[in-house]
Amino acid sequence: MEQATPTLEELHQLLRMSETINMEIFYWWCIALMVVIHAGFLSYEIGASRLKNALTAGVKNILAFAFIVPTFFFFGWWIYNGFATGIVPNLEGAAASLPWSGSMGPNIKDNATGIFWAAFALFAATTASIMSGALIERTRMSAFIILAIILGSGVWILGAAWSWHPAGWLTTEWGFHDVGAAGCVHTIAGFFTLGVLINVGARIGRFNADGSANEIVGHSMPMSVIGLMLVIVGFFGFLGGCIIYNIGGQWTNIYGQPTTLSAFAFNTLMGFAGGLIGAYLTTREPFWMMSGGLIGIISVAPGLDVYYPPLAYVIGMGVAAAAPLVQKFLVKRGIDDAVGAFAVHGFGGFAGIVISGIFIAGYPNMGEGVPPVNFLGQAGGAVVLALLGFIPGYLISLLLKKLGVLRVPAHAEVRGLDLVEVPAKAYPEWALTGASITVTSAPVASEVAVGAAKPA
Repeated sequence: MEQATPTLEELHQLLRMSETINMEIFYWWCIALMVVIHAGFLSYEIGASRLKNALTAGVKNILAFAFIVPTFFFFGWWIYNGFATGIVPNLEGAAASLPWSGSMGPNIKDNATGIFWAAFALFAATTASIMSGALIERTRMSAFIILAIILGSGVWILGAAWSWHPAGWLTTEWGFHDVGAAGCVHTIAGFFTLGVLINVGARIGRFNADGSANEIVGHSMPMSVIGLMLVIVGFFGFLGGCIIYNIGGQWTNIYGQPTTLSAFAFNTLMGFAGGLIGAYLTTREPFWMMSGGLIGIISVAPGLDVYYPPLAYVIGMGVAAAAPLVQKFLVKRGIDDAVGAFAVHGFGGFAGIVISGIFIAGYPNMGEGVPPVNFLGQAGGAVVLALLGFIPGYLISLLLKKLGVLRVPAHAEVRGLDLVEVPAKAYPEWALTGASITVTSAPVASEVAVGAAKPA
């Protein structure tokens, strides 16, 4: 029996089905690589902690992930789709994002919502992991989870609605352009973290009575360096999730403008390599060298779709070279960012956006009626996103501090958070090795150390 020859319409339908499946597979593996980011954060924060705090640093990251995924389902995704035009939500436009909507679950006619939601949920979890490392060794687990939910399922996604959405007001009104989420993810998370750091205070022994600083060294530099390299691997999934795979084979950036994975590949690798060199030149230190590679990627993220690759290399090198100086500036002002998270993400993202306003000014943005990319739009957008991160981070952590729930008691910090927050010991032999003891450059009186646990 002869088989009927498919019609042209049937062939087109089969092609569309194939492309839909390809789109789903592409984002599926982007999501998997983004999970590697969290394996990297887990590793480098554990390595940056002293032995008595190692497990707590890891558990914080895991719990942040576990709490952000459901909260992002219940209200985070709705915020992105409802607040693009400003502070008044578009209830009709966001109706499909409500948790009881037919698109928010198994639906054979909807091949896109689940994978896009999942990618955004992983972006959300990344913001909490950015904050996590800065606060190690003295923050209460419960307070961190509260802050993580607010940042990951509320604050950053509001910034994404304003700046990382085709209808976002920063894009349509100011000509803002940030294809790799340097603003809504890194700048917001970095400045939110800075606000929290001001209130949580320094670790016991970090500063002397005269204000001079002591180094508190993590127990495993190799673990931290490997963890940072895993973050870099995961970032290829992160940046892949910043590209829209459209039916018909056309790739666009988050704003709907044509781009290619090729453009992203050129500039991601060049920014990474430049960042490695920049931070190495100013520190000669492995942790900062690897952090510099991450800074390099973040700093070129706003213009990944349009930068000339050698320019991306230079930008990554310059911003990464400056970041350790930002960390030293914070230390001189008594702010204890244990892993340099603000310098890497807050400064790196902010600087990258402002610099992009110089080099991609005039690039057409979103079509007719929308301002082209311009310096004032980029710099102004960076300020808006920085304030959107810092203000809630500072105020909410201040409230938690006033309630007495932001920081562990001094005696618990001295004993180690693994014993009081987990409770378990990552390395039961740590007490015998003495590896968790802080080596200071000057004697620190006990009353000064206890006072450091209760910052003004």
